[in-house]
Amino acid sequence: MSTTLTPVLTANWDQPNSFTLEGYGPYEAARKALAMDPDAVIQAVKDSGLRGRGGAGFPTGMKWGFIPQGDGKPHYLVVNADESEPGTCKDIPLMMANPHSLIEGMIIASYAIRASHAFIYVRGEVLHVIRRLHAAVREAYERGYLGTDILGTGYDLELVVHSGAGAYICGEETALLDSLEGRRGQPRLKPPFPAVAGLYASPTVVNNVESVASVPAIISNGADWFAGMGTEKSKGFGIFSLSGHVTRPGQFEAPLGITLRELLDMAGGIRAGHRIKFWTPGGSSTPIFTDEHLDVPLDFEAVGAKGSMLGTRALQIFDETTCVVRTVLRWTEFYAHESCGKCTPCREGTYWLKQVLRRLEAGQGTEEDLATITDIADNILGRSFCALGDGAASPIHSSVKYFRDEYLKHFEIGGCPFDPKKSTVWGDQ
Repeated sequence: MSTTLTPVLTANWDQPNSFTLEGYGPYEAARKALAMDPDAVIQAVKDSGLRGRGGAGFPTGMKWGFIPQGDGKPHYLVVNADESEPGTCKDIPLMMANPHSLIEGMIIASYAIRASHAFIYVRGEVLHVIRRLHAAVREAYERGYLGTDILGTGYDLELVVHSGAGAYICGEETALLDSLEGRRGQPRLKPPFPAVAGLYASPTVVNNVESVASVPAIISNGADWFAGMGTEKSKGFGIFSLSGHVTRPGQFEAPLGITLRELLDMAGGIRAGHRIKFWTPGGSSTPIFTDEHLDVPLDFEAVGAKGSMLGTRALQIFDETTCVVRTVLRWTEFYAHESCGKCTPCREGTYWLKQVLRRLEAGQGTEEDLATITDIADNILGRSFCALGDGAASPIHSSVKYFRDEYLKHFEIGGCPFDPKKSTVWGDQ
């Protein structure tokens, strides 16, 4: 195993009983945290430099600190486990292989923000993960880690696993809260923010699975241990998900600031006989990169400085057999389908992007269409109700920027210059 990797959340994934309490071990971090003052727990997470692992990268401890105390209202912790974006695939395997790290993290986080109820909002299609979460929660209740008087400390916590209905929009935190309350999943107008009026109009923290699952290790090993990894402003480790045209796709847990070149070395490189063409640093909602970005440190600042976003560290790798236009069309079809329809820029914009891209991909477009799709994307970006619209616009701008000639080639020859079979696993056979 490479010494570059820092297996913490993934340390026991290769054990046959990793998802059980026996394989995970006693909740020592929770025991330690429950003996601390709640504000001290929040301060420890602040000092660690942990930033949200769901894409935006907002400081986790700061988000916890926004919860007003002594307000006489119930407080809630909601874990966003609605992982749905093309290419993003870290939270699902984490909950599958190591659900107790999430549950222990939720106990610590709930105690810190003075919440007595916590929820895991998990994507409804992943029934195998839902069953595993239910089994893990049941184990935790039976062992006295959940329920009343946890570990004899007098602290009570009820934890509910809630299955969503399979809408990508519910990955947006306020749409998730509406769905959790039984309403249609659509984003809310902010302010008020969830920290003031979230679930049931009460102070609420919404955190990503990996963010919360990282907390027990921080409490156990100390804030300095976590802050000692990563870069100056992007501290700690994270799960990098490599998929696509790589020899060994999979999950690589490493410090933030690692480069794709280093990760590719560990993954066996691009599939034999091919070269990298373009890739996403954080899933389909982040602007694409090319082979010139192989040495960009994968942290929030460096990726942002180069015009993209670290996002969920979903590194989708595409070699030279892949048509950029076809890829962007597929992503756009996804966003058009998943748009909730609440706001005009996203509802209408994604629909028209899909129509024009289909025409371009079929070789029936014109150069004027490139101006049209960038103009539509400009009218979505920053003008939609939530970040779904921004995500839909990202691959449009970046693909035209880096691969304008490929777009032009389609209508010059009256069709797609790529054989779609070549990009498949059987394409070379």
